[in-house]
Amino acid sequence: MAVVGSFYNISSVLKLQGLDLPPESSLSAFLFATLSYMIILFCNLVLLITIILNKCLHEPMYILLLNLPINDLLGSTALFPQIIKELLLDTKTIEFSSCVTQAFFIHVYGGGAVFILAAMAYDRYMAICVPLRYNTVMTNAHIMKIISVIWVSNIILMTVLFYLLLRLPRCRSQLTHSYCDNPSLLELVCADTTINNIYGLLITAVTQTISLGLIFYTYLQILLACFRNKRSDTRSKALQTCVTHLIVFLLLECLGLFTIISYRLQNLSAVTRRFIGVSTLVFPPTLNPIIYGLKTKEIRTKILMHFQQKVFHF
Repeated sequence: MAVVGSFYNISSVLKLQGLDLPPESSLSAFLFATLSYMIILFCNLVLLITIILNKCLHEPMYILLLNLPINDLLGSTALFPQIIKELLLDTKTIEFSSCVTQAFFIHVYGGGAVFILAAMAYDRYMAICVPLRYNTVMTNAHIMKIISVIWVSNIILMTVLFYLLLRLPRCRSQLTHSYCDNPSLLELVCADTTINNIYGLLITAVTQTISLGLIFYTYLQILLACFRNKRSDTRSKALQTCVTHLIVFLLLECLGLFTIISYRLQNLSAVTRRFIGVSTLVFPPTLNPIIYGLKTKEIRTKILMHFQQKVFHF
């Protein structure tokens, strides 16, 4: 009865750990967070609009790539407005419903990024290893099926994750993180979370096994195909594409792995844990459009042409 009573009397407003910055650093952190969010918005929107407006980029590779800035904008928008508000108003509070919404979209972002990069690796495998079948297999209908599977399966997995969370009674309101995610929300629960932990580990293991297995297999085949190809220009272009994709994937995987491990290291300082967690939602969305915009010749050319037209127009 005590647990039930505390459940019904618990506040709907959660207290965040906050960034614990000294007063003299708050303004600098606010400006940095605002500038970072503006850069993420600008770079991802430029990449998004460039692909949408140029029909010559409506090919399987770029249609799959289109999902990356959408996913990055989703994740960063789930995080940055709340962080900026906290730095500006020094609130350190968030409504429980807003916290769950933020956590849901942050997890959708994490799962989506892995799935999208795996799909892009598959596309490059088809283009480089079996080029004669590429146009037959990678049709628009097939690409739309891949994209639909990515988003639908990702949303279903995360919906189940948060359904399992919300069914449990909550008896605490103090978060140990500067933003909301599933592990920090689970710490507020005063019930057995075994099922939640098993399901969380299961979907992490399954998604990582599928994505890592697919990516390692496709890139191994691509590397073998490159070494067998006697044309140096073709081999160079293929390797350049693979290196670009691998940099993005390894960055995301390392930051995500560090975030997961940080929750299980009791001796890790709270500041380090928060920094690692925020980094996962800052660096990939910032670097992805820059890497793909600069390293992909077709996109880079279209972006430069667009800005030159604007400059000469004015």
